[in-house]
Amino acid sequence: MALPIEKGMKYRLPVLLLLLCAEFMNLLVRPTYSGEIVGRINVTKSLTRRRITLAPYARGVALPLVTETPLSAQDELHRVVIYLEGTGLKPAEPLSAQLDQRNRCFEPEIVVIPAGSTVSFPNFDPIFHNVFSLSKSRAFDLGYYPEGQTRKLTFDKPGIIQVFCHLHSNMTAAIVVTPNEWSTRPRDDGSFSLGPIPPGKYELVVWHKSAGFFQRKIDVKEARTEPVNFEIPIRESSVQP
Repeated sequence: MALPIEKGMKYRLPVLLLLLCAEFMNLLVRPTYSGEIVGRINVTKSLTRRRITLAPYARGVALPLVTETPLSAQDELHRVVIYLEGTGLKPAEPLSAQLDQRNRCFEPEIVVIPAGSTVSFPNFDPIFHNVFSLSKSRAFDLGYYPEGQTRKLTFDKPGIIQVFCHLHSNMTAAIVVTPNEWSTRPRDDGSFSLGPIPPGKYELVVWHKSAGFFQRKIDVKEARTEPVNFEIPIRESSVQP
């Protein structure tokens, strides 16, 4: 009587293994979504000027201060970040980024990273810098350090971190820490797209470095494109020596 049982088990075992493998693959395969958000950012005024002030002192070789002209509408678009907020959105993999100190400026002006990422702050100038932030989501002070040195920080909490230099008050930048993998920047014509996105109700956030936050509730549905446009008014400010 044992032989029929063993023979039955012999045929059932490959079937069970195939079923287990199929289930395992289902866990590994990421679900596919077809929801999408598309839109356009329109800057309605492009007369922003950054405040220019001379540092009280500088250590090492003096560098000329670059005078900045009013930014064009296209340049203002480069100061925009777009991202989604809401439950059920998968976090992005952390990455490494760099915010340079060069020619008494931060380059690039805006760094966009997902939560958990690390940013390096190398000094390429022949003078000292002191990078700091008073932002609630990540306050820090990296102290004075000369050319050729760097400091690193990890940003675990989503938010906007405004970055400055204690020695050169014209130096400003921003680190945008996003809560998930759905973030983007507008194209040169102001258009943008986000997707594919899992269906659900979210908050679409548009942030501009000087104009601040613009938010819109949006309901993303499967196999649908949700159009949404934003107007960003830019106030004029004069250059102060």
